Amino acid sequence: MEKEDFYKVLEVSRNASEREIKKAYRRLAMKYHPDRNSNDANSEERFKVIQEAYGVLSDEQKRAAYDQFGHAGVDQSRGGGYSDDSFSDVFGDVFGDIFGRSGGGGGRRSQVTRGADLRYNFEMTLENAVSGMETKIKIPTSVSCSGCKGSGSKTGATAICTTCAGHGQVRMQQGMFSVQQTCPTCRGGGSVIKDPCGQCRGTGKTKEQKTLSVKIPAGVDTGDRIRLGGEGEAGDHGGPAGDLYVQVSVRDHAIFTRDGADLYCEMPISFAVAALGGELEVPTLSGKVKLKIPAETQTGKMFRLRGKGVKPVRGGAVGDLMCRVNVETPVNLTSEQKHLIEQLETSFKTGGTHHNPQEHSWLDGVKSFIDKIKS
Repeated sequence: MEKEDFYKVLEVSRNASEREIKKAYRRLAMKYHPDRNSNDANSEERFKVIQEAYGVLSDEQKRAAYDQFGHAGVDQSRGGGYSDDSFSDVFGDVFGDIFGRSGGGGGRRSQVTRGADLRYNFEMTLENAVSGMETKIKIPTSVSCSGCKGSGSKTGATAICTTCAGHGQVRMQQGMFSVQQTCPTCRGGGSVIKDPCGQCRGTGKTKEQKTLSVKIPAGVDTGDRIRLGGEGEAGDHGGPAGDLYVQVSVRDHAIFTRDGADLYCEMPISFAVAALGGELEVPTLSGKVKLKIPAETQTGKMFRLRGKGVKPVRGGAVGDLMCRVNVETPVNLTSEQKHLIEQLETSFKTGGTHHNPQEHSWLDGVKSFIDKIKS
């Protein structure tokens, strides 16, 4: 008898996404699961066909072989077929929340697991971020117990878990469903420690504060991370340690603002320098440089100092320093200074629009706008 097309079994199109296939499988598996149809022998057979179809279409390589060669491409005698764990895997995220399990899968598990990753927030100055630095940090973490070498046992002796009889999982009845979950006693290992280590009390880990040397490359910015492999939490029962991620945060600078590879700064200049021109000393992260200010410079004028920015940590050209001019209005004037400015203003007026072209063009625009309203 010719086997039914797997796409038709799951009631999806041939270009269905992985998410659509998973959603269809959940719906059909719920409908035909033997626990819900105990009096219908055909449901169990249909459920097996659905499992087989999902086992193929949910696997990228098997699906490609099936699309090209049909059932012959995934024949179990050639290494294809489906896994008995498909049902528990796809429903693991649903029932894991209900029963507190850590994931899907129906078989016995090993107790050896990788340790958790850690994050260390490191705050640094802009100067150090641009030039790079090497620093030492102290982190509290869990390390593999030296007394039992991470096994949790004095002698390494274990006994079969009596809660799950060595299977690593226990069966829970939830309404019409019978669902397996990780054994809470042995945590899926199937065995328990007979003689716990007195140093770590059977956990295989002890608390410790480590001092680590961290080399931070030049050009890092807020949000960048430096990975220190194997410096995270120790794994369970001798498992490999996780990693430590140093999260960089650059403090605000009193003068400069950073935008990628470029730096920006506000540069106040006097009215006299703006009008007559001059030369100013401008600070950069590598020292002071002289900047020539041309006569008649206006507020908002931007000067670019090439190569005075930041060299990005991931490579590329060095950025620029952008200096924005801000013409400063004199304050705390003496009577004599006020009188001189009044004389200067009077002399400006004799020149008409020659000295203040922007002011007069703006006033002309205002007058035109008012006349339009009146008309």
